[in-house]
Order: sequence, then structure tokens, then C-alpha cells
Amino acid sequence: MVPSDWTLDRLHLVLQAAFGWTDSHLHEFRIGGLRYGDPALLDDGFGGPPVFDYAEVRLQDFVGRDAGFTYAYDFGDGWEHLIRIEDWLALDPAPRHALCLEGGQARPSEAVGGPRGYADFLGIIRDPAHEDHRSTLRWAGGHFDPEWFDLDLINKDLRNAQRANARRRRHPPRPKAQKG
Repeated sequence: MVPSDWTLDRLHLVLQAAFGWTDSHLHEFRIGGLRYGDPALLDDGFGGPPVFDYAEVRLQDFVGRDAGFTYAYDFGDGWEHLIRIEDWLALDPAPRHALCLEGGQARPSEAVGGPRGYADFLGIIRDPAHEDHRSTLRWAGGHFDPEWFDLDLINKDLRNAQRANARRRRHPPRPKAQKG
């Protein structure tokens, strides 16, 4: 859940926090055949499609339109996320920060190589006999549970998303030992 008066650049920070990523790659939103992002970073000067400043476009600008669009991150690795606005809620008071209502599975590392690299990563860590299992697990922080999801932790990251020096968690926390 994200306030509708937020601009796309703020939504970008929410998505970075939700995935635990560090905002270290180029990114853009693709909406209705148009590109939205930081023109200073994305305008290639070669006459490609123009990039509209995502700091000037609010989510509420899309009320009544097809509510699906794409968030592309790290053009080399090819992360593409379909963003779908499921409902426009009138909440009073309006939320001050983004809120994750539900989810599932671990957040992929932004350095894993995109969707294809993440699939390879999962195959390696699930196979203790794989020659790269130990080094890959070490690269992932020593552990990785693909089914891990902690709604409270993600919401904590989302509350901090708009801070200028927000720290990003590189790896999921180690699972807590079961008591008893």
C-alpha cells in the first residue's frame, strides 16, 4: 500500500526497500508506452524515446487508467516487475509510508544476475553436491532460505525507505533457533 500522492521516484525507493536492493543501477518505469525516470541518467543523447521526469509524476495521475505498468531495474541483468494497482483506497488519515500487506519467499540479491541468474542461484544452493554450492552459499551470507519471508522486517525496511541514508540489508537475517 502506497499513498497515491507519491511520485514515481518515491515508489522506486519503496521497491528498492521491498527487495532489499541498494539503488545502484539504472531504472525506469514504463507506462502506456512512455518512459519515466531520471532524465539526467537515462537520456542517451542519441534520439531515443524521451524520458519523463519521474519526480514530477504522481501515482494519482493514473486514476481511471489501466493500472498496470512496468518497473525495470538494472538493464544489464534485466529485472522487470509488473506493478499493478489493485484498488484506489480513500484512507483517512492517508498513510505516511508504504506498507506491505502480504508476500512470500525471500528477496533475491540485486547482484545475482537478474531472473535467469536467480534461477541458477536457487538451483545451486538447493543442491549440496553442486561444485559451486559452498562458494555460492558463502556469497549469499552463509545461508539462504528461498521460502523465508518476514512481513515485519520488510515493513520496517519500507518505513525507512524514504530516508536519504537508509541502510539496505544485503542478506536476510539468519533464522532464529527454535525454542523447546
